[in-house]
Amino acid sequence: MALTAEERRESAQASPHLLRISSVAIIGSFLAQMDATVVNVSLSSLALELHTSLSNIQWVTSGYLLALALTLPLSGWLVDRIGAKALYLWCFSAFTLTSALCGLAWSSDSLIGFRILQGMSGGLLAPMAQLIMARVAGARMARIFGFAAMPILLAPLLGPVIAGALLRFASWRWLFLVNLPFGALAIVLAILFLPHDRDERRPRSLDLFGLGLLSPGVVLFLYGSERISDLAGLTALALSALLFVVFFRWATRKQDAAIIDLRLFKDEIFSAAVVTQFLSTGVSFAGQMLVPVFLTRAGGLSPSATGLLLAAQGLGMMSSYPFVGSLVERFGNRNVSAGGALMAFAGTVPFIYLASHGLVSVLGAGALFVRGVGLSGIGIPSISAAYTSIKRQDLPMATTTLNIVMRMGGPTLTTICATFLGWRLAAQATAPASGAYGDAFVMLCGLHLILLGAAMRLPRRVGQATA
Repeated sequence: MALTAEERRESAQASPHLLRISSVAIIGSFLAQMDATVVNVSLSSLALELHTSLSNIQWVTSGYLLALALTLPLSGWLVDRIGAKALYLWCFSAFTLTSALCGLAWSSDSLIGFRILQGMSGGLLAPMAQLIMARVAGARMARIFGFAAMPILLAPLLGPVIAGALLRFASWRWLFLVNLPFGALAIVLAILFLPHDRDERRPRSLDLFGLGLLSPGVVLFLYGSERISDLAGLTALALSALLFVVFFRWATRKQDAAIIDLRLFKDEIFSAAVVTQFLSTGVSFAGQMLVPVFLTRAGGLSPSATGLLLAAQGLGMMSSYPFVGSLVERFGNRNVSAGGALMAFAGTVPFIYLASHGLVSVLGAGALFVRGVGLSGIGIPSISAAYTSIKRQDLPMATTTLNIVMRMGGPTLTTICATFLGWRLAAQATAPASGAYGDAFVMLCGLHLILLGAAMRLPRRVGQATA
């Protein structure tokens, strides 16, 4: 059974070093997320220095992102096998070592290869951070996840900024070598402060067949979603769909012996939380694709002006994230998540008007700020509800499932919106493009309403069944 309210209170009281443990746990996730974007500003110079094409060197970024997804299905089995602390230390050590190898790369192929290895180790750091915090947070889970979300939210934004500063004074190699001192410090802190969990291990045999279906399926799905306009992307999506169908049949038969136990979805709260997370990530990524395209192509803004306007959404998220945990404790998971979904919808609706009546920058910035505030309020209540709805021994499996679903939500809804926009632009070839963008924003608003419906299925408070 899930932990009772009294057990969660005792767990919270028994964790006097909760903030310190959480701080140490999120360092690895922060560095892994930051490294996903740190190379973006230097791709052109990397291509010149390593004597290769831009299309080849972009795999320094793409290979890293796909490798992050490749190892995700393994995380639950590895935690059960060696423990969360040991796995975190092994992954962080491997991440630091491969960062050094990236800095010492002698060619584009060697750099891409080392980045793939770096991504494979970094892919487990985010779920490990979540799992470690979920085990010690108890009744304060929403507040702790709100605290932990800020640096992880900032990491992809800080990557290009830090890279730009480094490249002014040093070579591209320092984009990776800079991880070494932080990695060494974080490993020492993890050894000292992360709780031991050897007694929570549940060694089980590895479902190799299920892993051979799920990992390639996730990678092919992400690859195909990014390249849906060409034959290779469509082929990858078709193959991923086939692998997923076979995996679901296999996992249903294997039950708890599968790499992911699908019986977790029998819990109504967990299922509602997973669906909410999928849709929340999806509408966020879809908006990040649709709004900039509208601002530059239909609104006539320059890339720099577009970036400044989009900063309003980031500001909205950053200004509200620190308070989400306390809001959940006061108003409950369902109310905060649904309220966030409603605000995000309210912040998206004005773009339907802007698409048909012309861009008004002040209105656009205000709408993006509201959208950012709303989006920040959806994830933490649903994640905390998911973790508190299941047995403690199932936390590794739940962490794996949540992270895979979150990683797939963005490409799925982004692809749907991008395909719909392309279809409307082609259908209105002789009409103003603003009509097509207006239709696309109507569709995005529809997805926001579906997200609102999913958030309403969350429990009012942790420990209550959905009504």
